Amino acid sequence: MEKSWKNAIKKVLAESSAPLHYTEISEQILSRGYYETDGATPAATVSAQLTSSIKHDGEKSPFIRVGKGIFALKNSPVAATVLDSPPTLKQKTQEKLAEIDVESSDSIIHSFGMYWQRDLVVWRNDTKMYGKQQALSKPVDFGKQKGIYILYDHHTVVYVGRTIDRPLGKRLFEHTVDRLGSRWNRFSWFGLLDVTQAGDLRETVLNTSLAALVATLEALLIEALEPPQNRKRGDDFSAIEYIQDIDPELKEREIQNTLRSIEQKMRGGS
Repeated sequence: MEKSWKNAIKKVLAESSAPLHYTEISEQILSRGYYETDGATPAATVSAQLTSSIKHDGEKSPFIRVGKGIFALKNSPVAATVLDSPPTLKQKTQEKLAEIDVESSDSIIHSFGMYWQRDLVVWRNDTKMYGKQQALSKPVDFGKQKGIYILYDHHTVVYVGRTIDRPLGKRLFEHTVDRLGSRWNRFSWFGLLDVTQAGDLRETVLNTSLAALVATLEALLIEALEPPQNRKRGDDFSAIEYIQDIDPELKEREIQNTLRSIEQKMRGGS
């Protein structure tokens, strides 16, 4: 195991035959056991480590940014291949190296979840909805999130709503008992609140231009509706996706049901 995030990042990039997005770097760090963390935002941490090194260390930084969120080791064969590419790409790469800003966006959407399953949530007035940035990272409760949500009957959109005054968990709970109650089994959400390293939700200052707002709305629609003529996700959609995690209460119920089933089989065989 490496002693720091930076060393773990270098190890993953050294083992890769191609530049990697920071989310993939963080996933490989955790899955290979190169570094351990109890934080809820490992991808954001890796992004900050990379961009901070490029910003503050300058030419001494071991990293090079070759695309939006994509990095390689500066003196590696991978980076050499990129730099030996056509002049247009080489020029763009050099421009990236000259940037001093961290990987950031003025997008109003900070996190999102796609096609989460209704039956993996315990629905109540103070609903908790758990998601992970990656399989091995700390779960985050998005029950208090604010933003936009979509209800689906499988993959068919049946309702689009917003939740500002009431948290997302409460708003979706209401849809389990109102006229839509029997008409949806999955949902997606797009959150305005940012996630801290500790796994809490926090308000952020909105400083978004009209152009950035329009770009975010376009990217959100592409991400949510997946129109066939848009061949890639929204270019300006830089929010972090969270995969759904089953509610611990449901996990406990499943364990108890399994134990009861085993006990009944043992009684029947005795």
